[in-house]
Amino acid sequence: MPMKSKDGRTTDAYCVAKYGNKWVRTRTLLDTLTPRWNEQYTWDVYDPCTVITIGVFDNNHINGSKDDAKDQRIGKVRIRLSTLETDRVYTHYYPLLVLTPSGFEETWGTSIGIEAQQIVAARLGRSEPPLRRETVEYMLDVDYHMFSLRRSKANFQRIMSLLSGVTAVCRWINDICTWRNPITTILVHVLFLILVCYPELILPTIFLYLFVIGIWNFRFRPRHPPHMDARLSQADHTHPDELDEEFDTFPTTRPADIVRMRYDRLRSVAGRVQTVIGDLASQGERAQAILSWRDPRATAIFIIFSLIWAVFIYITPLQVVAVLVGLYFLRHPRFRSKMPAVPVNFFKRLPAKSDMLL
Repeated sequence: MPMKSKDGRTTDAYCVAKYGNKWVRTRTLLDTLTPRWNEQYTWDVYDPCTVITIGVFDNNHINGSKDDAKDQRIGKVRIRLSTLETDRVYTHYYPLLVLTPSGFEETWGTSIGIEAQQIVAARLGRSEPPLRRETVEYMLDVDYHMFSLRRSKANFQRIMSLLSGVTAVCRWINDICTWRNPITTILVHVLFLILVCYPELILPTIFLYLFVIGIWNFRFRPRHPPHMDARLSQADHTHPDELDEEFDTFPTTRPADIVRMRYDRLRSVAGRVQTVIGDLASQGERAQAILSWRDPRATAIFIIFSLIWAVFIYITPLQVVAVLVGLYFLRHPRFRSKMPAVPVNFFKRLPAKSDMLL
Protein backbone atom coordinates (compact mmCIF):
# COMPACT_ATOMS: atom_id res chain seq x y z
CA MET A 1 0.00 0.00 0.00
CA PRO A 2 1.23 3.54 -0.69
CA MET A 3 1.92 4.97 2.76
CA LYS A 4 3.67 8.26 1.86
CA SER A 5 2.32 11.03 -0.32
CA LYS A 6 5.45 13.12 -0.77
CA ASP A 7 7.51 12.57 -3.92
CA GLY A 8 4.63 10.54 -5.33
CA ARG A 9 2.84 7.79 -3.49
CA THR A 10 5.39 5.32 -2.23
CA THR A 11 6.32 3.05 0.66
CA ASP A 12 9.54 2.21 2.49
CA ALA A 13 8.66 -1.27 3.66
CA TYR A 14 10.37 -3.73 5.95
CA CYS A 15 9.20 -7.07 7.31
CA VAL A 16 9.32 -8.47 10.86
CA ALA A 17 8.90 -12.13 11.78
CA LYS A 18 8.36 -13.43 15.31
CA TYR A 19 8.47 -17.07 16.37
CA GLY A 20 8.52 -17.67 20.11
CA ASN A 21 11.32 -15.53 21.47
CA LYS A 22 12.98 -15.31 18.06
CA TRP A 23 12.73 -11.97 16.26
CA VAL A 24 14.06 -11.05 12.81
CA ARG A 25 13.80 -7.85 10.81
CA THR A 26 14.57 -7.48 7.14
CA ARG A 27 16.25 -4.51 5.53
CA THR A 28 14.10 -1.59 4.39
CA LEU A 29 13.35 -1.36 0.68
CA LEU A 30 12.97 2.28 -0.33
CA ASP A 31 10.41 3.78 -2.67
CA THR A 32 8.70 0.63 -3.89
CA LEU A 33 5.17 -0.75 -3.79
CA THR A 34 6.30 -4.26 -4.76
CA PRO A 35 9.00 -5.15 -2.21
CA ARG A 36 10.86 -8.44 -2.49
CA TRP A 37 13.29 -9.03 0.33
CA ASN A 38 14.48 -12.48 -0.77
CA GLU A 39 15.81 -13.17 2.73
CA GLN A 40 15.70 -16.63 4.30
CA TYR A 41 15.61 -17.48 8.00
CA THR A 42 15.67 -20.82 9.78
CA TRP A 43 14.34 -21.83 13.21
CA ASP A 44 14.33 -25.10 15.09
CA VAL A 45 10.73 -26.20 15.68
CA TYR A 46 10.26 -28.32 18.79
CA ASP A 47 6.50 -27.92 19.03
CA PRO A 48 4.40 -27.75 15.85
CA CYS A 49 1.43 -26.34 17.82
CA THR A 50 2.97 -22.87 17.71
CA VAL A 51 2.35 -19.75 15.65
CA ILE A 52 4.63 -17.63 13.51
CA THR A 53 3.66 -13.97 13.11
CA ILE A 54 4.79 -11.93 10.12
CA GLY A 55 4.22 -8.18 9.97
CA VAL A 56 5.00 -5.56 7.35
CA PHE A 57 5.66 -1.91 8.27
CA ASP A 58 6.46 1.38 6.60
CA ASN A 59 9.69 2.93 7.86
CA ASN A 60 9.21 6.55 8.92
CA HIS A 61 12.71 7.00 10.40
CA ILE A 62 14.67 7.60 7.23
CA ASN A 63 15.61 10.69 5.27
CA GLY A 64 15.88 12.87 8.36
CA SER A 65 12.47 12.09 9.81
CA LYS A 66 11.55 13.33 13.27
CA ASP A 67 12.60 11.22 16.24
CA ASP A 68 9.02 11.00 17.49
CA ALA A 69 7.75 9.61 14.19
CA LYS A 70 6.23 6.14 14.32
CA ASP A 71 6.47 3.35 11.78
CA GLN A 72 3.10 2.69 10.19
CA ARG A 73 1.42 -0.71 10.15
CA ILE A 74 0.78 -2.24 6.76
CA GLY A 75 -0.54 -5.54 8.03
CA LYS A 76 0.33 -8.90 9.51
CA VAL A 77 -0.53 -12.56 9.24
CA ARG A 78 -0.37 -15.45 11.71
CA ILE A 79 0.20 -19.04 10.59
CA ARG A 80 -0.06 -22.05 12.90
CA LEU A 81 2.73 -24.46 12.09
CA SER A 82 0.60 -27.53 12.78
CA THR A 83 -1.48 -26.63 9.71
CA LEU A 84 1.59 -26.92 7.47
CA GLU A 85 2.68 -30.18 5.87
CA THR A 86 6.17 -31.50 6.40
CA ASP A 87 8.71 -31.36 3.54
CA ARG A 88 6.62 -28.96 1.49
CA VAL A 89 7.50 -25.49 0.25
CA TYR A 90 4.66 -22.97 0.48
CA THR A 91 4.58 -20.11 -2.02
CA HIS A 92 1.04 -18.89 -1.40
CA TYR A 93 -0.03 -15.29 -1.16
CA TYR A 94 -1.47 -14.28 2.22
CA PRO A 95 -3.53 -11.17 2.94
CA LEU A 96 -1.86 -8.74 5.31
CA LEU A 97 -4.71 -7.58 7.52
CA VAL A 98 -4.71 -4.39 9.55
CA LEU A 99 -7.47 -2.56 11.39
CA THR A 100 -7.15 1.22 11.51
CA PRO A 101 -9.41 3.94 12.94
CA SER A 102 -10.61 4.62 9.39
CA GLY A 103 -11.64 1.00 8.83
CA PHE A 104 -10.39 -2.39 7.71
CA GLU A 105 -7.58 -2.53 5.18
CA GLU A 106 -6.14 -5.47 3.31
CA THR A 107 -2.88 -5.83 1.42
CA TRP A 108 -1.50 -8.86 -0.34
CA GLY A 109 1.97 -10.08 0.51
CA THR A 110 4.11 -13.21 0.53
CA SER A 111 4.37 -16.00 2.41
CA ILE A 112 1.95 -10.23 27.79
CA GLY A 113 2.14 -8.16 30.08
CA ILE A 114 3.03 -4.41 29.87
CA GLU A 115 6.31 -4.74 31.78
CA ALA A 116 7.41 -7.71 29.68
CA GLN A 117 6.49 -5.82 26.52
CA GLN A 118 8.57 -2.83 27.61
CA ILE A 119 11.56 -5.06 28.33
CA VAL A 120 11.27 -6.76 24.94
CA ALA A 121 10.85 -3.40 23.17
CA ALA A 122 13.92 -1.97 24.91
CA ARG A 123 16.03 -5.00 24.02
CA LEU A 124 14.94 -5.10 20.38
CA GLY A 125 15.35 -1.34 20.08
CA ARG A 126 19.10 -1.80 20.61
CA SER A 127 19.39 -4.43 17.87
CA GLU A 128 20.58 -3.70 14.37
CA PRO A 129 18.42 -2.77 12.55
CA PRO A 130 16.31 -1.67 15.52
CA LEU A 131 12.77 -2.73 16.20
CA ARG A 132 10.87 0.22 17.58
CA ARG A 133 8.29 0.13 20.33
CA GLU A 134 5.24 0.55 18.07
CA THR A 135 6.41 -2.41 15.98
CA VAL A 136 6.88 -4.65 19.01
CA GLU A 137 3.49 -3.65 20.44
CA TYR A 138 1.75 -4.49 17.17
CA MET A 139 3.47 -7.87 16.87
CA LEU A 140 2.69 -8.76 20.51
CA ASP A 141 -0.96 -7.60 20.42
CA VAL A 142 -0.50 -5.66 23.64
CA ASP A 143 -3.96 -4.06 23.35
CA TYR A 144 -5.76 -7.39 23.00
CA HIS A 145 -7.08 -7.23 26.56
CA MET A 146 -8.77 -3.87 26.00
CA PHE A 147 -12.52 -3.83 25.41
CA SER A 148 -13.61 -3.99 21.79
CA LEU A 149 -17.22 -4.30 20.72
CA ARG A 150 -16.02 -5.73 17.40
CA ARG A 151 -13.97 -8.43 19.13
CA SER A 152 -16.83 -9.19 21.50
CA LYS A 153 -19.13 -9.78 18.53
CA ALA A 154 -16.50 -12.00 16.94
CA ASN A 155 -16.18 -14.13 20.08
CA PHE A 156 -19.97 -14.39 20.31
CA GLN A 157 -20.11 -15.63 16.73
CA ARG A 158 -17.42 -18.19 17.56
CA ILE A 159 -19.54 -19.51 20.43
CA MET A 160 -22.63 -19.63 18.23
CA SER A 161 -20.68 -21.52 15.58
CA LEU A 162 -19.68 -24.12 18.15
CA LEU A 163 -23.22 -24.41 19.49
CA SER A 164 -24.58 -24.81 15.97
CA GLY A 165 -23.05 -28.30 15.86
CA VAL A 166 -24.76 -29.23 19.13
CA THR A 167 -27.99 -27.75 17.82
CA ALA A 168 -27.71 -29.82 14.64
CA VAL A 169 -27.26 -33.03 16.68
CA CYS A 170 -30.25 -32.16 18.89
CA ARG A 171 -32.33 -31.43 15.80
CA TRP A 172 -31.32 -34.80 14.31
CA ILE A 173 -32.31 -36.60 17.52
CA ASN A 174 -35.61 -34.72 17.58
CA ASP A 175 -36.30 -35.75 13.97
CA ILE A 176 -35.69 -39.37 14.97
CA CYS A 177 -37.97 -39.16 18.00
CA THR A 178 -40.75 -37.52 15.99
CA TRP A 179 -40.45 -40.09 13.17
CA ARG A 180 -39.91 -37.42 10.56
CA ASN A 181 -37.99 -39.97 8.49
CA PRO A 182 -39.44 -43.39 9.39
CA ILE A 183 -36.66 -45.35 7.68
CA THR A 184 -33.93 -43.56 9.67
CA THR A 185 -35.89 -43.97 12.90
CA ILE A 186 -36.35 -47.71 12.30
CA LEU A 187 -32.62 -48.10 11.60
CA VAL A 188 -31.87 -46.25 14.84
CA HIS A 189 -34.23 -48.62 16.67
CA VAL A 190 -32.40 -51.63 15.22
CA LEU A 191 -28.98 -50.18 16.10
CA PHE A 192 -30.18 -49.35 19.61
CA LEU A 193 -31.47 -52.88 20.24
CA ILE A 194 -28.24 -54.40 18.89
CA LEU A 195 -26.14 -52.23 21.21
CA VAL A 196 -28.34 -53.11 24.19
CA CYS A 197 -28.06 -56.84 23.48
CA TYR A 198 -24.32 -56.60 22.82
CA PRO A 199 -23.03 -53.74 25.01
CA GLU A 200 -19.43 -54.64 24.15
CA LEU A 201 -20.13 -53.11 20.71
CA ILE A 202 -20.94 -49.64 22.06
CA LEU A 203 -17.41 -48.24 22.16
CA PRO A 204 -16.32 -49.85 18.85
CA THR A 205 -19.44 -48.41 17.20
CA ILE A 206 -18.72 -44.92 18.55
CA PHE A 207 -15.10 -44.95 17.37
CA LEU A 208 -16.09 -46.42 14.00
CA TYR A 209 -18.61 -43.62 13.61
CA LEU A 210 -15.91 -41.03 14.41
CA PHE A 211 -13.63 -42.70 11.85
CA VAL A 212 -16.32 -42.52 9.17
CA ILE A 213 -16.93 -38.82 9.93
CA GLY A 214 -13.22 -38.09 9.64
CA ILE A 215 -12.97 -39.91 6.30
CA TRP A 216 -16.08 -38.12 5.04
CA ASN A 217 -14.64 -34.71 5.97
CA PHE A 218 -11.31 -35.44 4.26
CA ARG A 219 -12.52 -34.10 0.92
CA PHE A 220 -13.59 -30.85 2.61
CA ARG A 221 -10.18 -30.25 4.18
CA PRO A 222 -8.66 -26.78 3.65
CA ARG A 223 -6.37 -26.61 0.64
CA HIS A 224 -4.24 -23.80 2.05
CA PRO A 225 -3.05 -23.09 5.60
CA PRO A 226 -5.56 -20.85 7.38
CA HIS A 227 -4.63 -17.30 8.26
CA MET A 228 -6.22 -14.26 9.87
CA ASP A 229 -9.84 -13.94 8.79
CA ALA A 230 -11.41 -10.49 8.38
CA ARG A 231 -14.96 -11.88 8.33
CA LEU A 232 -14.40 -13.92 11.49
CA SER A 233 -12.89 -10.83 13.13
CA GLN A 234 -15.98 -8.76 12.25
CA ALA A 235 -13.58 -6.28 10.65
CA ASP A 236 -15.11 -6.02 7.19
CA HIS A 237 -18.40 -4.43 8.26
CA THR A 238 -17.64 -2.69 11.56
CA HIS A 239 -19.34 0.62 12.30
CA PRO A 240 -16.91 3.58 12.22
CA ASP A 241 -17.84 4.63 15.75
CA GLU A 242 -16.98 1.16 17.05
CA LEU A 243 -13.57 1.45 15.41
CA ASP A 244 -13.06 4.90 16.88
CA GLU A 245 -13.92 3.50 20.32
CA GLU A 246 -11.51 0.59 19.86
CA PHE A 247 -8.61 2.87 18.97
CA ASP A 248 -9.41 5.45 21.63
CA THR A 249 -6.84 5.96 24.39
CA PHE A 250 -7.32 4.83 27.97
CA PRO A 251 -8.57 6.90 29.70
CA THR A 252 -10.67 8.29 26.87
CA THR A 253 -10.03 11.59 25.14
CA ARG A 254 -13.40 11.86 23.38
CA PRO A 255 -16.10 14.47 24.19
CA ALA A 256 -18.59 13.77 26.96
CA ASP A 257 -21.58 13.24 24.64
CA ILE A 258 -19.74 10.55 22.66
CA VAL A 259 -18.59 8.84 25.85
CA ARG A 260 -22.17 8.92 27.17
CA MET A 261 -23.49 7.35 23.96
CA ARG A 262 -20.86 4.59 24.11
CA TYR A 263 -21.55 4.00 27.77
CA ASP A 264 -25.26 3.55 27.07
CA ARG A 265 -24.42 1.14 24.25
CA LEU A 266 -22.11 -0.82 26.54
CA ARG A 267 -24.84 -0.99 29.19
CA SER A 268 -27.24 -2.40 26.61
CA VAL A 269 -24.78 -5.11 25.55
CA ALA A 270 -23.80 -5.87 29.13
CA GLY A 271 -27.48 -6.20 30.06
CA ARG A 272 -27.95 -9.00 27.54
CA VAL A 273 -24.77 -10.71 28.74
CA GLN A 274 -25.96 -10.32 32.33
CA THR A 275 -29.27 -12.00 31.47
CA VAL A 276 -27.55 -14.98 29.83
CA ILE A 277 -25.15 -15.42 32.75
CA GLY A 278 -28.06 -15.21 35.20
CA ASP A 279 -29.98 -17.89 33.29
CA LEU A 280 -26.96 -20.20 33.34
CA ALA A 281 -26.54 -19.62 37.08
CA SER A 282 -30.22 -20.39 37.65
CA GLN A 283 -29.92 -23.74 35.87
CA GLY A 284 -26.93 -24.71 37.99
CA GLU A 285 -28.65 -23.62 41.21
CA ARG A 286 -31.73 -25.66 40.32
CA ALA A 287 -29.53 -28.72 39.94
CA GLN A 288 -28.01 -28.02 43.38
CA ALA A 289 -31.47 -27.51 44.88
CA ILE A 290 -32.56 -31.06 44.07
CA LEU A 291 -30.92 -32.49 47.21
CA SER A 292 -30.45 -29.35 49.31
CA TRP A 293 -34.02 -29.27 50.67
CA ARG A 294 -34.55 -25.68 49.57
CA ASP A 295 -37.85 -26.96 48.21
CA PRO A 296 -38.84 -29.69 50.74
CA ARG A 297 -41.60 -31.11 48.53
CA ALA A 298 -39.40 -31.34 45.44
CA THR A 299 -36.51 -32.90 47.35
CA ALA A 300 -38.83 -35.42 49.03
CA ILE A 301 -40.35 -36.41 45.68
CA PHE A 302 -36.90 -36.77 44.11
CA ILE A 303 -35.37 -38.94 46.84
CA ILE A 304 -38.43 -41.21 46.95
CA PHE A 305 -38.31 -41.53 43.17
CA SER A 306 -34.57 -42.26 43.39
CA LEU A 307 -35.21 -45.03 45.93
CA ILE A 308 -37.86 -46.59 43.70
CA TRP A 309 -35.51 -46.46 40.70
CA ALA A 310 -32.67 -47.95 42.75
CA VAL A 311 -34.84 -50.94 43.76
CA PHE A 312 -36.23 -51.33 40.25
CA ILE A 313 -32.80 -51.27 38.58
CA TYR A 314 -31.40 -53.64 41.23
CA ILE A 315 -34.02 -56.34 40.62
CA THR A 316 -34.32 -55.76 36.86
CA PRO A 317 -31.60 -56.65 34.33
CA LEU A 318 -29.84 -53.57 33.04
CA GLN A 319 -30.54 -54.49 29.43
CA VAL A 320 -34.27 -54.56 30.10
CA VAL A 321 -34.11 -51.14 31.73
CA ALA A 322 -32.13 -49.75 28.77
CA VAL A 323 -34.63 -51.17 26.27
CA LEU A 324 -37.61 -49.71 28.16
CA VAL A 325 -36.01 -46.27 28.50
CA GLY A 326 -34.82 -46.23 24.90
CA LEU A 327 -38.17 -47.30 23.42
CA TYR A 328 -39.94 -44.73 25.59
CA PHE A 329 -37.56 -42.03 24.35
CA LEU A 330 -38.06 -43.06 20.69
CA ARG A 331 -41.81 -43.58 20.93
CA HIS A 332 -44.06 -42.51 18.07
CA PRO A 333 -45.55 -38.98 18.14
CA ARG A 334 -48.99 -40.57 18.48
CA PHE A 335 -47.99 -41.57 22.01
CA ARG A 336 -46.51 -38.20 22.88
CA SER A 337 -48.28 -35.45 24.74
CA LYS A 338 -48.15 -31.84 23.69
CA MET A 339 -47.46 -30.88 27.28
CA PRO A 340 -43.81 -30.49 28.42
CA ALA A 341 -42.11 -33.62 29.69
CA VAL A 342 -42.57 -34.30 33.39
CA PRO A 343 -38.80 -34.30 34.25
CA VAL A 344 -38.30 -31.00 32.39
CA ASN A 345 -41.32 -29.44 34.07
CA PHE A 346 -40.12 -30.68 37.47
CA PHE A 347 -36.63 -29.23 36.92
CA LYS A 348 -37.92 -25.83 35.80
CA ARG A 349 -39.98 -25.52 38.98
CA LEU A 350 -36.99 -26.01 41.28
CA PRO A 351 -35.94 -22.87 43.19
CA ALA A 352 -32.96 -20.72 42.21
CA LYS A 353 -31.17 -17.94 44.05
CA SER A 354 -32.49 -15.40 41.56
CA ASP A 355 -35.40 -14.92 43.97
CA MET A 356 -32.90 -13.65 46.56
CA LEU A 357 -31.35 -10.96 44.35
CA LEU A 358 -32.28 -7.32 44.87
